[in-house]
Amino acid sequence: MTDASALPGQPRGVVRSGPATARAVNVLAPNASAMTLDGTNTWLLAEPDSDLAVVIDPGPLDEGHLRAVVDAAERAGRRVALTLLTHGHPDHAEGAARFAELTGTKVRALDPALRLGDEGLAAGDVVTVGGLELRVVPTPGHTSDSLCFHLPADRAVLTGDTVLGRGTTVVAHPDGRLGDYLDSLRRLRSLAVDDGVHTVLPGHGPVLEDAQGVVEYYLAHRAHRLAQVETAVEDGHGTPAEVVAHVYADVDRALWPAAELSVRAQLDYLREHGII
Repeated sequence: MTDASALPGQPRGVVRSGPATARAVNVLAPNASAMTLDGTNTWLLAEPDSDLAVVIDPGPLDEGHLRAVVDAAERAGRRVALTLLTHGHPDHAEGAARFAELTGTKVRALDPALRLGDEGLAAGDVVTVGGLELRVVPTPGHTSDSLCFHLPADRAVLTGDTVLGRGTTVVAHPDGRLGDYLDSLRRLRSLAVDDGVHTVLPGHGPVLEDAQGVVEYYLAHRAHRLAQVETAVEDGHGTPAEVVAHVYADVDRALWPAAELSVRAQLDYLREHGII
């Protein structure tokens, strides 16, 4: 989910419906909008020599899309063996139960309400299917249940809505919290610096090939917006709606409701730290 508010110099990528890395294929859901960019990226992952696949974020409850994901796996000679969710927003997870019916798979997620089967997901978990290894990275902030998946073999990370391929992410107040989000971005930066992650496979928008640069941009953007919100409050803009109208004046008004969620999260952060 994007608030479409960006600073100049944002890293750019290419929207790909198809192979993105040696192990990752994007099947793009037909739910493009101002909030979902080109649509939800459903990720089909498998080792090159394996007949088993993992799907991350089946996407909306769209029968044509869900069957297209199954078809993509079958064309590659693979069977979907597991479904994973980055978080519970409908554009990522609404189709999960139906997709589980189509594939006979379990659904694993951080939120127990989203799981189908006995196993959830937690920090430090390593998911292995057909030789494929995915490491679970907790990244709360956009939502409290947000996760990323580190794909070491491709030096890649699947980020859901924590990092997008274009624009910036909504901190979905009150469930999303800015302090958590900043910590999550720093965790992703460590993956890039310490673990060699280079490629970002986002939940929306294009694949990006400079993970560290993307995260540094996101951190700079959040600091920039936070300073703008602080200044707006000091100038007498007292309500979240007033702050949005002042800070996001150059953003399409259709996106102001989403921007207000982030502003509310920023105001909470500034109050918690005694800045306003």
